Amino acid sequence: MADNKYIYTPQDFKSDQEVKWCPGCGDYAILNSVVKAMPEVAKRDGIPHEKFVVVSGIGCSSRFPYYVNIYGFHSIHGRAAAIATGLKVANPDLSVWVTSGDGDSLAIGGNHFIHAIRRNIDLNLIIFNNQIYGLTKGQYSPTSEFGKITKTSPFGTVEYPFKPGELVLGARGKFFARSLDVEVGLTQQLCEAGAEHKGMSVIEVLQNCVIFNDKTFAKFTATKELREEKTIVLKHGERMLFGKEKNKGLRLNGLKLEVVTIGENGVTEEDVLIHDAHEPNPSIHMMLADMEGPDFPVALGIIRDVKDDSYDNRVCQQVADVQSNCQIHNVDELLNSGNVWEVK
Repeated sequence: MADNKYIYTPQDFKSDQEVKWCPGCGDYAILNSVVKAMPEVAKRDGIPHEKFVVVSGIGCSSRFPYYVNIYGFHSIHGRAAAIATGLKVANPDLSVWVTSGDGDSLAIGGNHFIHAIRRNIDLNLIIFNNQIYGLTKGQYSPTSEFGKITKTSPFGTVEYPFKPGELVLGARGKFFARSLDVEVGLTQQLCEAGAEHKGMSVIEVLQNCVIFNDKTFAKFTATKELREEKTIVLKHGERMLFGKEKNKGLRLNGLKLEVVTIGENGVTEEDVLIHDAHEPNPSIHMMLADMEGPDFPVALGIIRDVKDDSYDNRVCQQVADVQSNCQIHNVDELLNSGNVWEVK
């Protein structure tokens, strides 16, 4: 149960450092969402300020530890998930957050990323996905769209991109959510939900890089009206409806999703799927995570949220079991016999 003495404001989680991202960068909005979420997590879960920590890798997003007033670790390229894993296992009472870019997590850090997810370590990992390498000045990343012209692909990329949601679910992920940098309130809600989930939570935020990949998501984010028509905010237990009039929805046609309009061709609201984020089978979650325009809306909100035991909890339980079944010898016996313990 939460302890009401842990009452903080967003200002308590902001550092006194000057934020040095490019003017207009989507990272500012994500930072704002996180520092709004942390006081709510502290109050709800009874976590004191000093138990919060953020780990980052390398990249624009990885400057994050400097801009929050909590413990932080600005690590090395691609290793944030690995370092955060050790931190959580050694200090299981910490609330550990990881901030990482699409290049940091999915290229050099890809191995650590998928295994942290597979192990279901109780981390809250936020992917700042701008589909470009920003800090190193505009090379294409693992999420850059096919054919993208960049400094390292002057004639267009010839490789297909990763879809982070597909990667998370393929690694047996139990929590995956998605937001937009312009949706500050939604990102805050997802951060709070990810922290409540006991296990690995991955939140992808589609974030604009105004210098090297400006307006890459503009076709569905540029205006409120576009977001209403081109995205769908999924909520567990509610029908998958979208559009300004909430008259469009998703339904299954055989083994595939399709977009339908209520009132056309005999379609009623009852034909629209109800979102079940807790369904263990990830098939529909995978289809939702993969949706993209122009034929489908981009899925936002909590796509998957399935309960399972976490790696760090299992490690702690294993240590406790071993200790309860073993009797440690005193130092003299240990030195004389070479035995470390004897089983009762």
